[in-house]
Amino acid sequence: MKPLPVFAVPCMDDNYAWCIATGDGGAAVVDPGEAGPVHRWVAAAGLTLRWILLTHHHGDHTGGVEALRQRHGATVLGAAADGHRLPPLDRTLEDGDSIELGAHHAEVLAVPGHTSGHIAFHVGDALFAGDALFAFGCGRVFEGTAPQMWASMKRLRRLPAATRLCCGHEYTAANLRFARHLLPADPGLATAETRCLALRQQGHPTLPTGMGEQAGLNPFLRCDDPTMLAVLGLEGQSPAQVFAQIRGRKDRFRG
Repeated sequence: MKPLPVFAVPCMDDNYAWCIATGDGGAAVVDPGEAGPVHRWVAAAGLTLRWILLTHHHGDHTGGVEALRQRHGATVLGAAADGHRLPPLDRTLEDGDSIELGAHHAEVLAVPGHTSGHIAFHVGDALFAGDALFAFGCGRVFEGTAPQMWASMKRLRRLPAATRLCCGHEYTAANLRFARHLLPADPGLATAETRCLALRQQGHPTLPTGMGEQAGLNPFLRCDDPTMLAVLGLEGQSPAQVFAQIRGRKDRFRG
């Protein structure tokens, strides 16, 4: 499989809108928090913006939708469950739906927890996870429950190891600080932090990152890992309970 042509377009302070060249002179964008950076990317690439995909309703992921729709006439797609609080949708989506984006096929995955109607898009070798899953972290549980969010983590973890994670924020350095605080002896996390800091010092995004690496190192994807549970003294707890414990620690972490 050829890698999907994806581009991280910085928006606001630490958001990314993800632009996809769809192979037919068109483009799609996932979660455009601002219109200007996306418009400039599309113009520079010489492409026509045809689709706007939304993972959830938060304004830092939807703020550019109306301006992009008006300027480019793009079709806006988002979760039916969130239709009442997303910008007006041209097509509503359910778990398991398929979307054709030019030459590419997208699958819709329901991943509730951060918000109740959160969805992700699996397109080729790329996962557009919004704020459900981050590099070495995950989103806060604002509207769902820990068991619900853990179920979403397990679903994303099952994707092929070569899948590239494209998430909504440049939170990698902060997430690695917490992960290393949690698991200070983990050499994989130390290596990942060194790589992350080098990329940021050069002004580069830390994303995409591989789902195989995330499955092995991201604490929020390892809540059923006996080795991690033993280090944290959480043996005997269910994975959902472990997830809740780790998420609570991250929410309180000030490192």
